[in-house]
Amino acid sequence: MRISLTMRQAALAVALGAAATVGGALVFEHVFGYVPCKLCLIQRNPYYIAIPLGLVAALLPPRFARAGLWLLALVFVVSAGLGAYHSGVEWGFFVGPSDCGGGSGAAVGNVGDFMSQLENTRVVSCTQAAWRFLGLSLAGWNVLISLGLAAFAASTAARKGFRIGG
Repeated sequence: MRISLTMRQAALAVALGAAATVGGALVFEHVFGYVPCKLCLIQRNPYYIAIPLGLVAALLPPRFARAGLWLLALVFVVSAGLGAYHSGVEWGFFVGPSDCGGGSGAAVGNVGDFMSQLENTRVVSCTQAAWRFLGLSLAGWNVLISLGLAAFAASTAARKGFRIGG
């Protein structure tokens, strides 16, 4: 079975892949209670850029959608670099930021609220992976997902037509 994807459909697929990935990170944070560190939060920024970029590219004529796919590929190459850096910090290959910690960033209303927040706040280090699956942390999985999205966007942009299947 062959599935033909247009440039616009591919851009939409990348946007949906990005939304699913950042949605997964938000589920880990808000459902499972994994508090993100500073580098985790920074790694989300390319996804926040890619989602609207992919949606806009999906609405544009094919030649502009192609340019959007090239931009998406670039965004995800940068994202893979951020994930590789964070993974390297976790494995001790690189020194992480000196101010690396996490938290909700909630505004403080009064001293009592502040003291309560201090008691309940857990500072998250960028050097320790909170979760691993098949030996990879979330940062490591971000590298693989970002490289996959970048490759898909670039390979689609490089062709006149894109086909999946045999």
